[in-house]
Amino acid sequence: MIWDILYVIIGLVVGLVVGFLLARKLMKKELKKNPPINEQMIRTMMSGMGRTPSQKQVNQMMKQMNKFM
Repeated sequence: MIWDILYVIIGLVVGLVVGFLLARKLMKKELKKNPPINEQMIRTMMSGMGRTPSQKQVNQMMKQMNKFM
């Protein structure tokens, strides 16, 4: 009886850990393939704020975005 409950608890913990790691790996892969923001979006955003971005500024912003992924 107690072993059955222990097996269920161990199974749940292992399932949660494996599920978390798999979901994390898939999410990182998807974000690398389809980044949420690109250079054109950065240019549009900065132009909307009244600034004319140089290529150096765009590259710096892209590097910052990629740093957190």
